[in-house]
Amino acid sequence: MHIIVDDLSGPEIAEFLDAHVREMRSITPPESKHALDLDALRAPGVTFWSALDAQVIVGCGALARLDAAHAELKSMRTAPRRKRSGVASALLSHIIGEAGRMGFTRLSLETGSAAFFEPARKLYEKFGFDYCEPFGDYRPDPHSVYMTRTLNGA
Repeated sequence: MHIIVDDLSGPEIAEFLDAHVREMRSITPPESKHALDLDALRAPGVTFWSALDAQVIVGCGALARLDAAHAELKSMRTAPRRKRSGVASALLSHIIGEAGRMGFTRLSLETGSAAFFEPARKLYEKFGFDYCEPFGDYRPDPHSVYMTRTLNGA
């Protein structure tokens, strides 16, 4: 498996992200869905990575700049057939490292509060994320939890 910066121009990643947005819509009420679509992921200040295994997309994740020191983890997804195989851990480790190299000192995220999202929350906890209050433009929401961590060197 290797992880690349993805320009989001290929049909494979478009399909992979469309499946992500559809899945989030099926689980989360519309007012609580914060998954970004393809156009939002192409915005300035967003870096997007794809994890590939034999040129097949097996995962993805993004980093969205909030300010000079703070970034948000977005669009973490593992292909259903590859869940619990280390893809998410490899991606998260890579993105945390890249965030530090980009000069960010804080990394935060929003994820769901439902049981479906428990494996994701446990992964983030394993990587040093702690629960926090809403950040950025987020507001308290019973369907969301917010997590943050300081990056090394901060």
